[in-house]
Amino acid sequence: MTTYKNLIAGEWVESATGETFANHNPATGDLLGHFPSATVEDTQRAIAVANEALSGWANTPPPSRAVILDKASKIIDRRGDEFAKALTQEEGKTYAEARGEVNRARDIFAYAAGEGWRMGGQTLPSNIPGELLYTRREPLGVVALVTPWNFPIAIPAWKMAPALIYGNTVVFKPASLSPHIGLLLVEALVEAGIPAGVLNFVTGSGRSVGNTLVGSKDVDGVSFTGSYSVGMGIYAQAMKNLTRVQLEMGGKNPTVVLKDAEIAQAVALTVAGGFGVTGQACTATSRVIVEESVADKFAAALADAARNLRVGNGLESGVQMGPAVDQGQLETDLEYIRIAQKEGAMLLAGGSRATDDGYFVQPTVFDGVDVSMRIAQEEVFGPVVGIIRARDFDDALEKANAIEFGLSATVVTNNLQRAFQFANRIDAGVVKINESSSGLALQAPFGGFKHSSANTFKEQGPAAIEFYTRTKTVYVGHG
Repeated sequence: MTTYKNLIAGEWVESATGETFANHNPATGDLLGHFPSATVEDTQRAIAVANEALSGWANTPPPSRAVILDKASKIIDRRGDEFAKALTQEEGKTYAEARGEVNRARDIFAYAAGEGWRMGGQTLPSNIPGELLYTRREPLGVVALVTPWNFPIAIPAWKMAPALIYGNTVVFKPASLSPHIGLLLVEALVEAGIPAGVLNFVTGSGRSVGNTLVGSKDVDGVSFTGSYSVGMGIYAQAMKNLTRVQLEMGGKNPTVVLKDAEIAQAVALTVAGGFGVTGQACTATSRVIVEESVADKFAAALADAARNLRVGNGLESGVQMGPAVDQGQLETDLEYIRIAQKEGAMLLAGGSRATDDGYFVQPTVFDGVDVSMRIAQEEVFGPVVGIIRARDFDDALEKANAIEFGLSATVVTNNLQRAFQFANRIDAGVVKINESSSGLALQAPFGGFKHSSANTFKEQGPAAIEFYTRTKTVYVGHG
């Protein structure tokens, strides 16, 4: 069985103690390999190395940095099948979902490479004669990337690619449940020619690696995706050093179904948003708010669709939904199902383990959910969807906004006026009309409102430059 290593200063190295942790397939339980349990000292060394490499990389012309990122994109494409299989084996999503995620990472690096030819400042009109007034973009510095297990190549890619193209050096800590696909991404950058020390890969616990990164005075920025509780802890710790922080946290995303909606379309979008990637997405549909006049018809159709989904190993043909990522997430899913029933929600479909082997849970649908129930307020992060009934559009909108999160929201309607009213009044950073709540364009800004983010810096697309660079204003008197 393979024992993998960390990348520090361009060398593949073990943990200082030699300790490792195991990586398992959530569908089969098979052991996939062992990864280093990095120490505080290992992490401090990675930070120091990134600082040493910063000047050289920051002063490399952006088009030259772009050549490396473009080459990495082509390597990801060439190794796409290998990457997708590895992703499915360690995270559990279906092969089709994994392949789509790998392709997204490929495209993110291609897009970021283009930024090497576009980035720059502004020339501004001066208010005095004989003066040139302009701005320039400079790298933020050493950036720590702390990423989750649910999109273990796409999320690292959309953090790493802009960090690198804008001249920063990186210390990358992947989630301990899905480190292998992160390592493969780093391998692609190494093969593409990333200089030693510019990108460092460190696996291990949040206690040793994560806390060291977030608390270091030698780290200039921390980009984190994960839970609200962990994110707020990171925010509080990083602010002690005035470290720049980018947080993307939880979601409790509504799909609002209006009475004029096509029921088949509404069901298909809910299935994609609620049960795609096993509901393990921050943008997953977990609440469906339906106008009362069509609620019975919608509920029956959604329950039937959920019962007919094929659950199993994502590498098997025809499987539509994979397992929960581990035993802990499986138990969380089942516990929320029990809580929903105890609070009075009506179970329409699912509600149990799908098989005795692996961490599989049935796609689950509840009706009669009240906005005050925990199943309507707290992020489950599993294939559990609750139907909330509404009197009319205004009531549906009020219930959609009655939540501490504000990441993604969808409305299904053929009424153009209602669609734009929803877009204008919903309190969410991502709004979809007649589309699934999940799925994002890599060239568009991404980020939530309220407890879904720190309400500071957006991710992806042209917005990424704001977090990963500093703006310097230059006055040149030439009169």
